Amino acid sequence: MTAIDPTESVGAVHPASAPAASDAPVVVTRSWRTTVSAYVALTKPRIIELLLVTTVPAMLLAAQGLPPLRIVLGTLIGGTLAAAGANTMNSYIDRDIDAVMHRTGARPLATGSIPPRNAMVFGWLLSLAAVVVLGATTNWVAAALGALAIALYVVGYTLVLKRRTPQNIVWGGAAGCMPVLIGWSAVTGSLAWPPVVLFFIVFFWTPPHYWPLSLRYKSDYAAANVPMLPVVSDAQDVARKIVLYSWVMVATSLVLIPVAHMGWLYAITAVVLGAGFLWEAYALQRRVGTPRLNPMRLFHGSITYLSLLFLAVAVDAFLG
Repeated sequence: MTAIDPTESVGAVHPASAPAASDAPVVVTRSWRTTVSAYVALTKPRIIELLLVTTVPAMLLAAQGLPPLRIVLGTLIGGTLAAAGANTMNSYIDRDIDAVMHRTGARPLATGSIPPRNAMVFGWLLSLAAVVVLGATTNWVAAALGALAIALYVVGYTLVLKRRTPQNIVWGGAAGCMPVLIGWSAVTGSLAWPPVVLFFIVFFWTPPHYWPLSLRYKSDYAAANVPMLPVVSDAQDVARKIVLYSWVMVATSLVLIPVAHMGWLYAITAVVLGAGFLWEAYALQRRVGTPRLNPMRLFHGSITYLSLLFLAVAVDAFLG
C-alpha cells in the first residue's frame, strides 16, 4: 500500500475521515511457494549437501564399488532427513542468536516468517522420519547412528556447548562426522577402522574450516554472546590453532592409506590436497594483522579440500 497525499484533487481523502493506522488490520499473505521456501531454508540445505559429500564415498569404500541402489537411496534420503531435522531444531533453539547476527538475520525464525512452534514440530517429524527410513531401508545400526548424530548436534552442540565454551565447534563438530559412520554401517551393518579414520579426518577438518568463518564474523558472534574462539582469543592464537589442526587433519588423511588399503590415486590426492591446505593455513597466519587477511579464502578452500578428498576415496574404491 502507498500513502495517500491529502493535497491530491482526485480520490483525495480528508484526514479527519481517514481511519487511524492502528485501526487498520495488517494481513500478511504468503504464497505456498514462499512458505515452502521458508521451511526448506530452516533445514540449511547447503550444510546437508556437504554432509552427503562424505556419506556416499564412505558407502563406496565399504562396498569396494557400488552398493545396492536401495541402500544408497535409503541412506541418502534418511541422512538428508536427519540433517534437516537437526538443522531445523538448531534453528529453533538459536532463533534469538540468529536475530542478532547480521549473517543469520534473514533466517525464517529470525524474521518471524515461520512460527517457532511449527518449526519445532517440523524438526521432530523430520528426525523421526529419518530414523524410520534408515532402519527400514538399510539396518538399525545405521538408524541408531542417525539418531545419535541428531542428538549430538541438537543437545551436545546447540544446547550444551555452543554458548558455553570456545571449544564448541571442536567437540560439537563430532555430529558432522557421523555421516561416514552411517554410510559405512548402512552397507556393512557394522563399523570398522576405515570409517573411524574417515570420522577423524572430518573431525580435525572442522575447526580449520569453521574458525576462519567465525574470524570473519567475529563481531556477530560477540554481539550474540557466543564464545567462538576468535571472540575470546586474539587472531594470532586462532591462526596458530588452525595450523595445528590442519597438520593433524592431513596426517589423519594419510593414515587412511594403510588402514583402508587405499591405492595410488587417493595417496597422491591426499598429499597434494594436504599440501595446498597447509599452504593456505600458513598464509592466513602470515596475514593476521594486515589488510591482506582474508579468512574466507581458507573457509571456501576447506570445502573444496574435503569434497575432492572424499571424491578420491570414492574413485579409489572402484579402482581398488
